[in-house]
Amino acid sequence: MPKNSKAVKRELDDDVTESVKDLLSNEDACDDSFKKSSLIVNNHEGEGKECDVEEGGSDGEEERPAWNSKLQYILAQVGFSVGLGNVWRFPYLCQKNGGGAYLVPYLILLVLIGIPLFFLELAVGQRIRRGSIGVWNYISPRLGGIGFASCVVCFFVALYYNVIIGWSLFYFSQSFQQPLPWHECPLIKNKTSTYVVPECEKSSATTYYWYREALNISDTIADGGGLNWKMTVCLLVAWSMVCLAMIKGIQSSGKVMYFSSLFPYVVLICFLVRALLLKGSVDGIRHMFTPKLEIMLEAKVWREAATQVFFALGLGFGGVIAFSSYNKRDNNCHFDAVLVSFINFFTSVLATLVVFAVLGFKANIMNAKCVALNTKKIVALLETNISHELIPHHINFSSVTTEDYQKMTDIIKGVTEVDYPSLGLESCTIEDELNKAVQGTGLAFIAFTEAMTHFPASPFWSVMFFLMLVNLGLGSMFGTIEGILTPLIDTFKVRKEFLTVGCCLLAFSIGLLFVQRSGNYFVAMFDDYSATLPLLIVVILENVAIAWVYGTDKFFEDLKDMLGFTPFRFYYYMWKYITPILLMVLLGSSLIQLVMTPPSYSAWIQELASEQTLIFPPWGIATCISLVVTAILPVPVVFALRYFNIIDDNAGGLSTVSYKKGRIIKEISRPGEDDDTSLIRGKAPSEAPSPTPGNSIYRKQSGGGLDADTAPNGRYGIGYLMADMPDMPESDL
Repeated sequence: MPKNSKAVKRELDDDVTESVKDLLSNEDACDDSFKKSSLIVNNHEGEGKECDVEEGGSDGEEERPAWNSKLQYILAQVGFSVGLGNVWRFPYLCQKNGGGAYLVPYLILLVLIGIPLFFLELAVGQRIRRGSIGVWNYISPRLGGIGFASCVVCFFVALYYNVIIGWSLFYFSQSFQQPLPWHECPLIKNKTSTYVVPECEKSSATTYYWYREALNISDTIADGGGLNWKMTVCLLVAWSMVCLAMIKGIQSSGKVMYFSSLFPYVVLICFLVRALLLKGSVDGIRHMFTPKLEIMLEAKVWREAATQVFFALGLGFGGVIAFSSYNKRDNNCHFDAVLVSFINFFTSVLATLVVFAVLGFKANIMNAKCVALNTKKIVALLETNISHELIPHHINFSSVTTEDYQKMTDIIKGVTEVDYPSLGLESCTIEDELNKAVQGTGLAFIAFTEAMTHFPASPFWSVMFFLMLVNLGLGSMFGTIEGILTPLIDTFKVRKEFLTVGCCLLAFSIGLLFVQRSGNYFVAMFDDYSATLPLLIVVILENVAIAWVYGTDKFFEDLKDMLGFTPFRFYYYMWKYITPILLMVLLGSSLIQLVMTPPSYSAWIQELASEQTLIFPPWGIATCISLVVTAILPVPVVFALRYFNIIDDNAGGLSTVSYKKGRIIKEISRPGEDDDTSLIRGKAPSEAPSPTPGNSIYRKQSGGGLDADTAPNGRYGIGYLMADMPDMPESDL
């Protein structure tokens, strides 16, 4: 006898209908036999039980949203992956790790790690049509904690990432002034004299404005210093913008993407054209792309390139999966993965060109100031320590060039070798200025802002630059928040609007930690410890779940079914062997670096007007550890609950179920014919993917130990399943 008491003979349609309700709509109303079909339901022990399933669409369940167009979806993925790191992290790494030579390991690792993992996340999200929690719970219930870990990491990152958007909004609001407020040091006037603020005089105007006027920073992380009201208002505005853009899901955020994703490219191209017309920009670009091939052999370069590839594409956050879950099933996600990855890479190169063209211009200005200052020192020393005969006759002290200054210092150094250091003359070269590598906030809010003060029409360029930073940040924030909201909505069926507002209010409340006077130190702490290790572990588990738990061969069959063609065999070996090994090496090296480097932060000491590296206090170290542990804790917790059957796989609609789709001709009993339908692990509608959103099936009470009636959104609902079609590869998804 077959496993089914009734074997149903079906005529298979070429165009596979996606849900029970769709199938019903294709049948005559009198075809009552179609309204009830027999399913195989396997309990945890593998014993087959018969269970009737009837169509019962949930009227209250909204259809799953979809992108209005392919362009909107691509812009959303580009906006999420292209973020602030492309502008202020990649150029720094490029300069630090061999200039143009750094692009070689970056491209190699993009192909070996970035594109395969990005393709994997896109394909899984598109196939199962759920957020990260539903996807990984569906692949393997014991690995369901991966999705929760992604949500926790997304929340941690969103907390401090929006603070950076708040900083950019503050600078944007202050840019509508001529001259710019950070153009020069402020003066203090008293009854007898006027003098420059000592802290500013010891540093620079832009450095002083950043640390004192914008952040009003404290000397240590232990000194909270109370809220900075200006930054508190900016943070409130930033979260309001995110909330309004996300409140209707991709219907609202998708429209915003047209501006937030494209505007940064307009600004970058404008900056590049303007910078190339400035003196010294070519020096910066030449310095940038002069390859230092010997550095490529260092392991640190490859580790930093792998880390940058990993974070540049937003892997592990859940945003990629969430965005792709709103796609059509037959969308070519392989093309999307390659396209978005290379758009991200070329954006990084474009941003690097812009940054170093501008820094080259700034280096020429700073070098000219250095030459003028040291020339005055030489003039003062002519009467005492330096003979007039040492100075070449063609040199005019009123306008000394960099070349003339180098000739003078070389002659003076050759004659007075012993006494030369005591003269206090600096070696003013453009290379020295360009080698002062800066990244992160130091690049955006200090070095770049200082360069823009020397631009003609500097307020206009400042407005454009900080508006670009706001848009880059918002694009990434949309993906990050979507990585939180989509899994929770899919799993718990709460209203999108309520969850969005609640999430933003909670994040703003916790975010007040980052807008107190010591807030910048907490931003650095979260940036260093809340994402790096947890995300690496999450992505390794994602890779293992698909390649080794679900099976690479079955995943390839699903891809062929979905794409209409079999992906390159290259991906098979990447997912199964190469990428997991590389990720494990990266995880090991990151752990070693973490252990070897004591938890520390860069503090701004007001009295010295300089940065100083300080070790975190004991409670700070405990916070760093707790961030890592909290982010990754859901993985072992869910695994343990499943493994020890504290949460049974059968509970919550976790029974395995399979059925065939097609048009019923008649019902017959055919002894000896075994049902060839694959047994697919089902999920509750709150967790499992729905082939056609808004249509659901549920199980009626039928003995066998099931003691509860079920509804479409009930705890014991049977999930949605792929068809087992002869002309289609079998899918366990």
